[in-house]
Amino acid sequence: MTTIERFNEHVMPSYGRYELVLDKGENRTAVDENGREYIDFGSGIGVNSLGYCDEKWVKAVCDQAHKFQHTSNYYYTKVQADFSERLCSITGYSKMFFGNSGAEANECAIKLARKYSFDKYGKGRSIIITLKNSFHGRTLATLSATGQDVFHNYFFPFVGDFVNVEANDTKGLISALDQYKDKVCAVMFECIQGEGGVIPLDEDFVKTIAEGSAKRDILTICDEVQTGVGRTGKFLACEHYGIRPDVVTLAKGLAGGVPIGVCLANEKCCDVLTAGTHGSTFGGNPISCAGGNAVLDRISEEGFLDEVTKKAEYFRKKLAEIPEVSGVDGKGLMLGIRLKTAKASEVCKACLDNGLLILTAKEKLRFLPPLTITYEEIDKGMKILADILK
Repeated sequence: MTTIERFNEHVMPSYGRYELVLDKGENRTAVDENGREYIDFGSGIGVNSLGYCDEKWVKAVCDQAHKFQHTSNYYYTKVQADFSERLCSITGYSKMFFGNSGAEANECAIKLARKYSFDKYGKGRSIIITLKNSFHGRTLATLSATGQDVFHNYFFPFVGDFVNVEANDTKGLISALDQYKDKVCAVMFECIQGEGGVIPLDEDFVKTIAEGSAKRDILTICDEVQTGVGRTGKFLACEHYGIRPDVVTLAKGLAGGVPIGVCLANEKCCDVLTAGTHGSTFGGNPISCAGGNAVLDRISEEGFLDEVTKKAEYFRKKLAEIPEVSGVDGKGLMLGIRLKTAKASEVCKACLDNGLLILTAKEKLRFLPPLTITYEEIDKGMKILADILK
């Protein structure tokens, strides 16, 4: 039996997979079990922020694995203390909670917001406003928060007290805040809707979220699971908008390829989750924290984020030269391209067949390359894409 046949015999069919068996990777190149190479423009959906097997990252993870791989959260570890101190310093947030994924980070944010209001105002102030076309995870609560009807099926009953408003509809947002006046505890949003199609929010709309929430003592939760950790050219995408949400969630690229999720909170709400109110067995895993420290080392290097912005501009320039591309959305190295006639899913499959790993987001092609990608690698991948789109 082939690898794929053996896999399918024993694993639930919950993903639509391509017939590709990856075996190893180096820098920005993946290699399948037959030795064929692929330029990677997807980085495991934005997870492999430093590419495959970055030398310093591997050393950090292996060094930690040689010390100890896990301990319960009844105890303290230095690697957790080092990582949390550095991440809070870089982002300006007061404290964090460690989880294992973006969905877990968002679950934490939801619980934090509802407890913040419960502690201060009592029951009845539990509504969280989210945006239509948003995506916040696949647990029952984060799926309920997600503003896409296609996901609201099968798993009834969904968690209540989530209200969706149209993204970039300032009047609709204010109307919802007024309508549910004393029942809202938070507004939750992505600065760029990733799974929803790489759609950036308008600056005025984001500022309305921040100002409208502050007036009503409503927490703002920014889901930066996909946009954070330098992906857009700044460490947090909300920096582009000149706001500082009360809560920010991070995951994906934060630890360079090992599971992590973090919920950051400001001084206003950082002590809401007290002993016993939330937890995670694997949260703050030493190996993940070691990987996270290696990522922070690289992203903190002078000029690194400026180079991400330059590479993004180069991507846009090369994409503009392809006649089939009608437009480019997104920020930094989180880009979605609109196609004139081609279907994104078919182009994605053709790219795979020609040695390029790429993603889709609804009707768009999506780019989430490693932040360390080189101009030579961009050129190589772009040539494959351009030839396919001719």
